[in-house]
Amino acid sequence: MEGGFCSRTCNGGVWKDIRGFSLQVLLGRWFMVFASLLIMCVAGTSYMFGLYSNDIKSTLGYDQTTLNLLGFFKDLGGNLGILSGLIYEVVPPLVVLSIGAIMNFLSYFIIWLTVTGHIAKPHVWQMCLYTFIGANSQSFPNTGALITCVNNFPESCGSVLGLLKGFSGLSGAIITQLYHAFYGDNSKAVILLIALLPPIICLVFLPTIRVMKIVQQPSEVKVFYNFLYMSLGLAGSLLVIIILQNKFSFTRIEYAGSASIVLILLFLPLVIVIKEELKLWKIKDQSLNNPSQLEMVIEDAPATSERYVVSCMNNIFKPPDRGEDFTILQAIFSIDMLILLVATTCGIGGALTVIDNLVQVSSSSNAHYDNSFSPVLAMFSSPLLSPILSASVIIGFCLGAQLPVSSAIISEILGLKHYSTLYHIGCISSPVGSYIFNVKVAGHLYDKEALKQMDALGLTRRAGQVVNCNGVKCYKLAFIVIIVVTLLGSLVSFVLVLRTRKFYKGDIYKKFRKEAKETGS
Repeated sequence: MEGGFCSRTCNGGVWKDIRGFSLQVLLGRWFMVFASLLIMCVAGTSYMFGLYSNDIKSTLGYDQTTLNLLGFFKDLGGNLGILSGLIYEVVPPLVVLSIGAIMNFLSYFIIWLTVTGHIAKPHVWQMCLYTFIGANSQSFPNTGALITCVNNFPESCGSVLGLLKGFSGLSGAIITQLYHAFYGDNSKAVILLIALLPPIICLVFLPTIRVMKIVQQPSEVKVFYNFLYMSLGLAGSLLVIIILQNKFSFTRIEYAGSASIVLILLFLPLVIVIKEELKLWKIKDQSLNNPSQLEMVIEDAPATSERYVVSCMNNIFKPPDRGEDFTILQAIFSIDMLILLVATTCGIGGALTVIDNLVQVSSSSNAHYDNSFSPVLAMFSSPLLSPILSASVIIGFCLGAQLPVSSAIISEILGLKHYSTLYHIGCISSPVGSYIFNVKVAGHLYDKEALKQMDALGLTRRAGQVVNCNGVKCYKLAFIVIIVVTLLGSLVSFVLVLRTRKFYKGDIYKKFRKEAKETGS
């Protein structure tokens, strides 16, 4: 093809083409998606709390209520990301990511120093503060990477949210494989790895995370499906690896082998990135010979459209139509938002409580829970082990579905103009639910039953003594309460379905295509 890629190569321009294509890949939207996936796959470290919670409990002499209090502050910090959202509104994404990296390192490094005895035992409120800051640091990559991807792919925001939150959900298992390869079974060392790995990943990919122009690409949805298939392959491989690790005793070399497999699968999406950028390269190459084709294939538009500014205070209770850009106050007082908050408080709060207490649940039922942070338990002899396995897998899928769905609903109903803040407002319900069910229900009832068992044995609890509960009664009543409230959340969600049924029957992404056509060149 004259004037094409081959022609330039034959004329000695091969290195120029390679450099040009490499630069296009690194600066392209699809590489930004890949970089965001890597950032998110180490941004869900709060899910790993159950891995080292027993070390905190035994080292610092906490009871279950105090440990669950730390779990609440972990959930509060992980979901109270309004600050990162507001910062994102006025600074570039790289600043948001940098702040999160610094917070992550300082907080988890201090926790590691505490658990390993390098510094004096802190007060409970100090541990709560460290845990809060460490978990809250994750809201910054969630904002800097996830929100930027949503702005760059507005017509695929549901797919983007599901994909990135899915990788965030896998982060616990991914980091665990790396920690086993580096440190074996030293569960305290995972805190140090959490302190170091996420900041390093964020800093490496800082230049690639930025808001870009909207580019209409017909195969966009198919590309995200390809990313999804690879993520499912990664999840399935992790499941198999963890089952094998629980069934057999792995050596350090075998742990290194399984970690290598995970790393290969993590970098496999680069194939999709290069393939898609090659398509765009060929289109651009053809347009040099026929410039009229460029306008028919690619249309650029600003990531956000300028609209007239209205007074927030005068229009709080006069919101625009669903799908238009709400102000922050309009969104907060929106009935749809309030319904969504109640539903997620009931659903996500209960699920997080179960996740945070899996180690204690398995211990109290005499089942074995491996230190690989996984809903997969070793096949031992406990009659309760199979139900725990099944329930934990189901809860994991449900939580993984509800988080991105609720986030997508917010973007679709309330608009993208202030999505960086509204996204985190929607996440507030998670720590609220976690505090109610984790601290006030599960933790309180666990300690109450543990003390009752001690009284039955004629024992008296000494100051600082760790109290453990045994038997199904430890969590029975707490889980019954969670079941009832979860059913209530389902009914509340159905109300939102009825209210938005007409809206979702229409073309909710029409405005983005219209904006692209109006501003395209």
